[in-house]
Amino acid sequence: MKQIIQSYKDGQLELQNVPAPGAKVGGLLVRNKVSLISPGTEKYMIEMGQKSLLGKARARPDLVRQAWAKAKKEGFLSVFKEAMNRLDEPIPLGYSAAGVVLEVGAGVTGFKPGDRVAAVGAGYASHAEVLWVPENLCVPIPPGVDYEEAAFGMLGAIALHGVRLAELTLGESAVVIGLGLLGLLSVQLLAAQGCRVLGVDLQPDKCRLALELGADLALVSGRDQVEEAAANFTRGLGADAVLICTASPGPEPVRLAEAVARERARLVLVGMAELSLTRKTFWEKELLFTVSKAGGPGSLAPLYEAKGFDYPAAHVRWTVRRNLEAFLDQVARGRVKLGPLITHRFPIADALQAYDLILKNREPYIGVLLTYPEGGGETGASLSSDRRVFIKTGPSVAMTAERQAVGVIGGGMFTRNILLPALKKVPGTKLVGAATTTGVTARHLAQKFGFAYATTDYREILEDPAIGSVLITTRHHSHARLVLEALAAGKHVFVEKPLCLTLTELDEIQAAYDGSRILMVGFNRRYAPLAQKLKAALAGRTTPLMMVYRINAGYIPPDHWVHDPEVGGGRLVGEVCHFIDFFHFLTDSEMVQVSITPISGELGKYRPDDNLCLTLTFRDGSVGTILYTAKGSKTFSRERLEVYGDEFVGMIEDFRRAEIVQGGRKRRIKKFSMDLGYRAELVAFLWGDNQINFSSYLASSRATLMAAAALRHP
Repeated sequence: MKQIIQSYKDGQLELQNVPAPGAKVGGLLVRNKVSLISPGTEKYMIEMGQKSLLGKARARPDLVRQAWAKAKKEGFLSVFKEAMNRLDEPIPLGYSAAGVVLEVGAGVTGFKPGDRVAAVGAGYASHAEVLWVPENLCVPIPPGVDYEEAAFGMLGAIALHGVRLAELTLGESAVVIGLGLLGLLSVQLLAAQGCRVLGVDLQPDKCRLALELGADLALVSGRDQVEEAAANFTRGLGADAVLICTASPGPEPVRLAEAVARERARLVLVGMAELSLTRKTFWEKELLFTVSKAGGPGSLAPLYEAKGFDYPAAHVRWTVRRNLEAFLDQVARGRVKLGPLITHRFPIADALQAYDLILKNREPYIGVLLTYPEGGGETGASLSSDRRVFIKTGPSVAMTAERQAVGVIGGGMFTRNILLPALKKVPGTKLVGAATTTGVTARHLAQKFGFAYATTDYREILEDPAIGSVLITTRHHSHARLVLEALAAGKHVFVEKPLCLTLTELDEIQAAYDGSRILMVGFNRRYAPLAQKLKAALAGRTTPLMMVYRINAGYIPPDHWVHDPEVGGGRLVGEVCHFIDFFHFLTDSEMVQVSITPISGELGKYRPDDNLCLTLTFRDGSVGTILYTAKGSKTFSRERLEVYGDEFVGMIEDFRRAEIVQGGRKRRIKKFSMDLGYRAELVAFLWGDNQINFSSYLASSRATLMAAAALRHP
C-alpha cells in the first residue's frame, strides 16, 4: 500500500510502498477514503527535519543535555551512533482520516465491517491506504456527513478542545488570532456556542472567509488597528478569552493576546507560538494561560489510545473521542461548514505535490485533502497479498534454511538502534525478512539493514523455508508464544529477555525444547569482553563468591508499558533478570534461595518494584546482592559490579572500565566506549557451538520469576 513517510534525519518526504497492517486486538482495520493534511503541524515537522544537525540541536537543547550526560557514562561514539539511528527513524505523517471498516479486532464492540468511520491519532490515522486504529480513536460518521467532512475530525476535535478550555458562556466575546484551518473551525464553534467572535489574520481573504463563517468582526493584522478595534468590539472591557491558533515562530501572537484580553481573561494556545509571556501584563490583568493538548483528555495517553481504557463520562466529560463525536454532530447539524475550507484535493499518488504546495506557498490554501482509490471492495477485503513488500529482487536469498539466514520479529527502539546494528556486523549473516506490526517500521528496517523483504505478518517469517534462525524482539508478553511457535516451525531461536512472564510459560517452553535447535535468551552481558576477562580470571577458584551489583537504572514514568504487568511484567522481570543471569554466569551454579526487599513508606513518585534489593544464594554457596534503583542521578555511573573470591577482587563499571586484583597485582582495563556484548552474543548464536547452554538461561529465568513471586507475596 502507499503511505507518506518523512525522514526526520533530512526532512525528505517519500511516497513509499509499505506492507499493509493487520487487524489487532482492540482496534479497527480501516480502508482510507480521505485524509486531511494538517498544514501547521505537518509543515512544522517537515521544516524541523530539514534543519541541519546543529539546527536540530539548537531547537532541542534539552535533548542535547541528556545526550551529553549519557555520553560521559557510555562513551561519545556509542551515544553519537545511537543519536544518528534515532534521527533516521521514519515518521508517518497525518492524523485525521475517514474510511470504511474492513475488519474488527477482538474485544471491539459497536463496529462492523462496512461501517463508515472517522479515525484520528498520530501514528494511526496516517496518510496511508489502510489504517489500523484503536477503538477509542474511531467514531461512526453521522448520516449526512461525507468522507471529506469526516476527514476533518481530528482538527475539529483540537479546535473544540481549545474552545472548551476557554470556558466561554453565551454572549461572551472571544478573539481568535490566526484564521487558518484551526482558527476558522474555532470561529464556527464559538459562534455556534453563542459567543461574539473577532478574528485576526495577516491575510484579507481569510478574514473575509471568517465573516462568512460566523465571525462578527475580522481584522487584518498590520493593516487594521487591532487593539483599538478589539476594545470597541468588547465595549472597552477586553476579550473574555483569546484563542491563539497561529503557527508562529515568534512571540507576536501572544503579545497581541495579552493586549486585547480583559482582566482575568483566559488565553489558550491552540496552535504554536513562542512562549515568552510578559510578566507585567499578566500580573496587572491576572491573566490565565493554557496550552491546549491535542483533541482533549486521552490524546497521546498510552492507556487510552493503545489499551482502550476510557475515562468515565461522570468524571471526564469530554475525551478526545467524545469531542470528535460532538464536532461531527455540529457538522451534521449544519452549524459547522467545511466545504468553504476545502481548497485542494490530491490523489494519494500525487501527495508530494500537495506538500510542495504547502511548503513553498505556491498558492493560497486552507484545507488540503488526500483521496484514496477503492482498491478491493468495501467490506472484508483480503489484504494478505499486501502485507509483504520485497526490498531486494533476484535470487539473493538461498532457499535452504541455513542457521545464518535470519528473520526478525519486532522493530522497537532497542531493535533498531542496538540489536540490528550489531547483527549487521556479524560476517556471513543473510538477512531475509523483517516483521513488525507497522508497515512503515518493517520497510524501514528491511531497507536500512538489507533484509530481502518486509512484512506485517510475523507468520511469514516462521513459515519461510529460507529462514533458519528467528530473532524475537517484541514486547515481553508475546515472547513465550512466539518462542513456542518458532520452535514448532523448526527454527533456531534468539529471544530478547525476558524469556517469558510466568512460571507456567517457562514450563511450557522447557517441555517444548528438545535440544535439536538453539534457543538463546538475550542475556548479552555475559558475552561482553570485560565479563569474559573477569570470568577467565575466576577460573580455578575453590571457594564461593561474594558478589555485589549496583544498578542506577533511571526513572521510567508509571504509564510506560514496561510497568504494565500484562505487557512488560515490571522492571524486575524485564531488566533485573540481566543481573540475576550474570550471577549465574559467574558462579556456574543455580540459585537456591532469594530474598527481596523493596522501598516502603512515603514513596513519592517512585515505585517499590523498581527500587529494591535482592540477595541470592547459589548451590555452590556463593552469595550475590543486587541493588536496583530508579532514584539515582543520570549523571552518575549506571552499573557497577564487584566480585570477591580467593584473594581476588574484580570490578566492572559501565562495561567501559574494569579492575582485577589477583596475586597481589592490580590490572586495569579501559575501553573507549561501552561494550555490553551484543555483537558477541549474536556471533555465538549464529556461528558458535550448537550446545549453547540453554539450561543456564532456564535457571536464570526461573530465578527471576521466583524473585518476582517473592516480591508479590513477601
